[in-house]
Amino acid sequence: MDGGGRLGSGALLGNAARSRHFAVRFNVDAARLDCSWGCRARRAAMRPGLRYLEEKPAQPCSLFPCLSDRLYFAILCQKPKSGAADTHYFCVDNELVYANFYGDFGPLNLSMVYKYCCKLNKKLKSFSLIKKKIVHYTGFDRKKQANAAFLIGSYAIIYLKESPEDVYKLVLAGSVSYLPFRDASFGTCSFHLTLLDCFHAISKALQYGFLDFDEFDVNEYEHYERAENGDFNWIIPNKFIAFSGPHSRSKIENGYPHHAPEAYFPYFRKHKVTTIIRLNKKMYDARRFTDAGFEHFDLFFADGSIPNDTIVKAFLSICENAEGVIAVHCKAGLGRTGTLIACYIMKHYRMTAAETIAWIRINRPGSVIGPQQHFLMEKQPELWREGDLFHAKLRRNCKMGVTRILSGVGHISINGIRNRRTIQNDTELYSDEDETDCITQGDKLRALKSKRQAKSTAASPLNLRFIFFLKVLLEALRKQ
Repeated sequence: MDGGGRLGSGALLGNAARSRHFAVRFNVDAARLDCSWGCRARRAAMRPGLRYLEEKPAQPCSLFPCLSDRLYFAILCQKPKSGAADTHYFCVDNELVYANFYGDFGPLNLSMVYKYCCKLNKKLKSFSLIKKKIVHYTGFDRKKQANAAFLIGSYAIIYLKESPEDVYKLVLAGSVSYLPFRDASFGTCSFHLTLLDCFHAISKALQYGFLDFDEFDVNEYEHYERAENGDFNWIIPNKFIAFSGPHSRSKIENGYPHHAPEAYFPYFRKHKVTTIIRLNKKMYDARRFTDAGFEHFDLFFADGSIPNDTIVKAFLSICENAEGVIAVHCKAGLGRTGTLIACYIMKHYRMTAAETIAWIRINRPGSVIGPQQHFLMEKQPELWREGDLFHAKLRRNCKMGVTRILSGVGHISINGIRNRRTIQNDTELYSDEDETDCITQGDKLRALKSKRQAKSTAASPLNLRFIFFLKVLLEALRKQ
C-alpha cells in the first residue's frame, strides 16, 4: 500500500477526538538516528479536533550520498491521502503477514525481513523519490504495530548500523507500547518475547555471521520451508538445519506431506550435512541414513517436554564433534528441535535465552514452545559457564597444538574417537516407548502449517496431491 502525501512541520494527520498519532524519524545516517513525535496538545488547542505531527530540523545524511534526513515510522488512524510532492507513504501490514499457529503473531520471518529491507532500500535509492520523505506507516492493529516496528528496527540495525538499544528507544518514542510476542502454544501465554529481544537477536546474528543478506537466498528459504518441499530451515548457516521428522515412506497423511529419508539426501549432500539427530519416536529406520553415509543419533524426549541433563550433554557433545552440518528433527521440527539447538547457541555464542529464542523463531516460526522457554531461561547461566570453560580449553589446546606441531608431535583434539563411540552407545539407552500413538502437539503444529500454506498458494488438495505424487515419482526414477 503505497502513496504520496505531506508530512511537514505542523502537517495535519487526523482527528484527535478519535485517535492519537505518532511518528518516529530515522536519520539515514550511519552515525546516529534521531526521532521526533507529535500530537501536541497546545497545537490541538489552536485548532479544535485536530492533531499535528511536528519535526526537528533535518540532519545531513552520510549513508547514501544523495539523501538527507528522510526515513520515518508512523502509527496512523487512517490511510494518508496521496498527491503531495514531498512525502511518500507506504504500508506493509497486508503484504508481509505472519502465518500464526494459535495465538502467536510474530516476529515476522527472515524472508519477510529481507523483502522489507529490499523494498525500503529501493525506495530510498529511487530517483523519483529522491526529494521525498519516506514514511513507513502502520495502523491501530497492535499486533501489526509490533511487526512493523520489528521490520523498521531490523532495517536500522542491519543497514544503518544502529544499536538495538538506540533503535528500541526510537520506536518507543512518544510513550508508545508494543505487544510482546508469544509462543505457538494454545492457551495462556506464560513467556513474553519483547521487541528489544528481537533487535538483540538481529544484532547478534550480524555479529556472529548468522545473518548476511548478501548471501541470503530468499527463493530457497521460501521453497524449503513449505511442507511439500521438506519443511526445513537453516538456523545457523553451515551448522544447523531444523526440519520436520521424516517417515518410512513419502505420503500425504491428514493433509500433511510426509517425506522419506531419501527425499532429503540430495540437498543434505549438496550442503555438507554429515549428522542427523532424531528427537522423536522412531518413524523410519535409522539405517536409511547411515547406509547413505550420514551419522545418525537418537535422543528421544516426549513431545512438548524439556530434555534432561543427559540428553542436553549428549546433544552438545555430538554437535561439537560433528564434521559437517547437523540436521535436527523431532516431529514438527519446532519445539524439541528448537530447544536443543538453542542450548548450543547459548553455550557457544553466549546469547541470552530470549535472544536465542527470538533468532530461532525469526528463522523457523513456531519454535520453542511452552515450558521449553522457561527451561532455556533457567539453563542460561549453566550453559554460559560451560561455554566459557569449553572455549578456554579450546584456546589452551590450540596453543599446545602449535607447540606440538613445531616439535613434531601429532594431532590433538578436545573430544577424541573414544568419546564419540561412548555417545553412540549412550543413545541406545533412550526409549521412545513413552510417546503414545495419539495426536500430539507436533502433529497439530504440522497439520496447521500445511493447511495454511496450501491456502496461501490457493492450491486445492487434489493439486497438492498431484504435485507430491510427481515428486515421489521423480525420487523413484532417480534411484533407478
